[in-house]
Amino acid sequence: MVAVKAADAEGALARLDPRVAVVLVYGPDTGLVAERARRAARGSVEDPEDPFQLVKLDGDVVAADPGRLADEAGTVAMFGGRRAVWVRPTTKTLVPAVEAVLDMPSAEALVVIEAGDLNKSAPLRTLCEKAPRALAVPCYADEGRNLGQVVDDALKQAGLAIDRDTRAILVESLGGDRLATRSELDKLILYCHGQSAVTAADLEAVLADVSGLQASAVTDAAFAGQARQADEALRRLRQEGTSATGILTPLLGHATTLLPLAMDVASGSPPAVAVKSWRGLHFKREQAVTRHLALWTPDALLRLLARIQETVLATRRAADLADALTERLVVDIARAAAARARR
Repeated sequence: MVAVKAADAEGALARLDPRVAVVLVYGPDTGLVAERARRAARGSVEDPEDPFQLVKLDGDVVAADPGRLADEAGTVAMFGGRRAVWVRPTTKTLVPAVEAVLDMPSAEALVVIEAGDLNKSAPLRTLCEKAPRALAVPCYADEGRNLGQVVDDALKQAGLAIDRDTRAILVESLGGDRLATRSELDKLILYCHGQSAVTAADLEAVLADVSGLQASAVTDAAFAGQARQADEALRRLRQEGTSATGILTPLLGHATTLLPLAMDVASGSPPAVAVKSWRGLHFKREQAVTRHLALWTPDALLRLLARIQETVLATRRAADLADALTERLVVDIARAAAARARR
């Protein structure tokens, strides 16, 4: 069969040809892979709760005994109807087992294989893309219209309305992984139980922990050159028992993520445009990060990354000085940013 494009994945599964014997679901978005594999397997049988209709096999078991998959695929359902065999992920090769199924004249069960991120030359992906009775379905991170559709479907099913501006904020607040997206939407829907609509205040209450906003307060203030605000946020975190590592890790992660965006800005992209490529950035941080991109150049960030890494190493060597070293770093970052703002 022709390889399915990512944009056509949903339609391909919804209009599954009855002649298809094997469906390979693969890609870097493990949450979406699991969701689509589950839907394909359960949707092909009358009673997905019946273990004789829907057989679940561990991938390692199938890899160790390739003939097992063909045996299951060729077994006739006791009371008629088509069966399904759902094979869970494995790091071992499933090619011999799948080849045995595809060599069968006909199969009584649909075989659904849940796999990881397979490159174009991966034997299992190549086999399923070329076989007439197989379908290879890619699963990549949600973005744009796809993510918006996931949000719309979930809220509609829950009977919750949402206005355009709040919807835009919600979509921007969610990451690319389908499993994480579902989890955050479930929390939001539970929080809004009994309401008729989702508000921006609801998003702030439920999704505030998505990007670790408390720990990010120190980072955002320091990188913006706001020494007093950074110091106040740092003291609050310490009062709450946050360790030096809990402060240094967000600083290091922020500088690392900011670097490629700063390169885009150096190439001519406006900071407000570059910040939009940071998937999963909480909407409350967009303004701060836009300011960071206006202040920090790629060379400055590279030097800062080296400084942060030196501080991390120093805190490991002298744990009793960890708080003092962390405070000095935060102050130095804020001073450097403030100096850049004055130029």
